[in-house]
Amino acid sequence: MRILKGIAASAGIGSGKAFLYVHEKPIVPRSGIHPSEAEAESARFSKARESVVRELATLDGPLLSTDQRKILETHQLMLEDPMVLDAVHHAIHVEHKCAEWAVETTMTSLITTIEQSQDQMFKERSADIYDIGWRIIRTLMGKLRPKISGLHEQIVLVADTLLPSEALSLDPEYVKAIALNGGGRTSHVAILARALQIPTVVGLGNITKKIQDGEHIIVDGNHGEVAIRPTSASAHRMQQQYKLWVAHEKELREVAQMDAITTDGHSVTLKANVETVEELESVLANGAQGIGLYRSEFLFLKPGGASEEEQFVAYRAVLEKMGKTKAVTIRTIDVGGDKVIPGMDAFGEENPILGWRAVRFCLSRKDIFKTQLKALLRSSVYGKLNIMFPMISGLEELNDVLEIFEEVKEECWKQGIPFDEDIEVGTMIEVPSAALCSDLLAPKVDFFSIGTNDLIQYTIAVDRGNEKIAYLYQPFHPGVLRLISTVINNAHEAKIPVGMCGEMAGDPLFSVLLLGLGLDEFSMSPQSLLEIKSIIRSVSIEDAQRLARKVMDMDSYKKSNTYVKEWMHERFGDFTTA
Repeated sequence: MRILKGIAASAGIGSGKAFLYVHEKPIVPRSGIHPSEAEAESARFSKARESVVRELATLDGPLLSTDQRKILETHQLMLEDPMVLDAVHHAIHVEHKCAEWAVETTMTSLITTIEQSQDQMFKERSADIYDIGWRIIRTLMGKLRPKISGLHEQIVLVADTLLPSEALSLDPEYVKAIALNGGGRTSHVAILARALQIPTVVGLGNITKKIQDGEHIIVDGNHGEVAIRPTSASAHRMQQQYKLWVAHEKELREVAQMDAITTDGHSVTLKANVETVEELESVLANGAQGIGLYRSEFLFLKPGGASEEEQFVAYRAVLEKMGKTKAVTIRTIDVGGDKVIPGMDAFGEENPILGWRAVRFCLSRKDIFKTQLKALLRSSVYGKLNIMFPMISGLEELNDVLEIFEEVKEECWKQGIPFDEDIEVGTMIEVPSAALCSDLLAPKVDFFSIGTNDLIQYTIAVDRGNEKIAYLYQPFHPGVLRLISTVINNAHEAKIPVGMCGEMAGDPLFSVLLLGLGLDEFSMSPQSLLEIKSIIRSVSIEDAQRLARKVMDMDSYKKSNTYVKEWMHERFGDFTTA
C-alpha cells in the first residue's frame, strides 16, 4: 500500500479501479507562410474555431448546474473574444505564422500573463485558455483528443490534468473519484467536481507514474489523501473518517440560519467573499449576513477589461440577489502586483509586489477608476452597497481616492443619475503603514477591513508565493497579531466597525482568537461559514478574550501556534485543527 498526500478539492471518499488518463500534446508545426497564404490560413482558423463552438454546444443541456453552465459560457465567450481573435489573425497576417502556430503563440502569451499572478484563484484560470487553445489546435491538425465520456463501468479517474471542458462530460454514476497530478482547490475542475459531488484530490505530483491501469485506489477528498493498493485496515479507517465527516456536516447545517452569537450573548457578523453571482446560492444557503468582499478585478480578466455597462450589470446582479438588507461590499479594482490583467500593462516591473498596483494603479489611471465608480454608483439603488478601497498606505492616498469619489458623485448629480447617497465607504488595511496610522484613517471612513494575506507578507517580508520561505509566512507572528490588535482598537476608538476578509477570517484555528481581539466582522469563502459560526456559538466572549490576552503575551509564533492548536483541539477536536 502507498499513501499520497495532495490537496482536498471535493469532499467525500471514492474507491475503485484506476482509469489512467494522460494527455499527449501534438507537436505544433511552427512553419511560416507566404503573405499570399494568409487569407487561407485565417479561413482555416475560423473554420476550426467554429467547429469547437459546435463541439462545446453539445455539452450544454438542462442537467448542467449553475457552476457547470458558467464555466461552459466562459469557454464560449473566449471563442468569441475579439481581442483574442484579432491576436491570432495578427500572428497570421503580420507575423506570417501558420494557423496552428498563431493559436499556440496567442494562447501562450495569455497564459504567461495570467500565471505571473500570485493570486491562486486568478492563476488557475489559465487552464481555461489552455483548454480552448488546444481544442482549436487539435481540430486544425485533425488530431482526435482522448475521451472520457461514455464510460460503462465505475472507475476512479487518475489523470495528469483534467481540462474544464473534459470535466463537464464526466458522469458521476461511473466516475466515483478523481485524482490529479496538479491543480488547486479554486480551479474550475475543482469547482465542477464539487458541483458533481465527485470526491477529488489534486496537487498529487506525479500519481500517474505511480499507479497502473486497473489497480485498486481510494481517494479521500476530505483529508487530501489517496491510497494505492490499500490494505483492508486502511480502507476501513478511511470509511470511518468519512462517516464522521458526514455526521459533522449534518450538525453544521443546523446552524445555517442562526445568528453568530456567543454563549454569553456577544454578536458578530459573518459575511462571504465572492467573485461571481453564481456563488450567491451557496452564500445564502449557509446563512451569510452579506458580502464582505466582492472581488471586482475578476470582471477584467478578459483582454480589454470591462466596460461601464458590463460592470453595472454585474454589480446590480449581486445587489439584487442579496436584497436590501444584506450589504454587499465591493472592492474597487485591485490589479497589478500579483494580479496581472491582460491589456492593462500593469506588469513588467522588477518588483511588482511593491509596485504599481491596486489604488496606485487607480490613481494613475483615473479614467478606469472613474468608470468603475460610476458603475458602482449606478448599481447602488438596487441594494445595500458598500465600497472598499484596497492597499491604502496612508492619509494622502485615502484623501485622493475620496476626492475622486466625490467628483464622480458630482458628475452623476449633474447627469441626473440616481444613486444611494448613504453609501458607506471603507478601506482595506493590508499595508503595515496603514495599520500603524489607522487612528488617522478611521475618522475618514465608515469601516475597516483587514486583508491579512498581504498584511502578513508585508509585515514579515515574506513572498507568500515563494516555496523556499513559505514556512516564514506565519499569521501567529507577534508582529502580525499586534498590528491586527492595533487596527481593531483604533477602529473602536473612532466608533467604526472592523472586519477581516483575508484567509485568517475563514480559518477555524484563528476564529476564537480573532473574536477575543474584538473583530466585529468575519468575511470568508461560503464553504467556511458554517464551521466558523458553529465555533462562535460554542464559546463565550470571556473565554475568547482570555485566550487573546494569553496569546498576545507570547513572544514567538511557535508558542502561539502550539497553544491555540491545543486550546481548540480540546474544545472542538480534529475538525478545526487539521
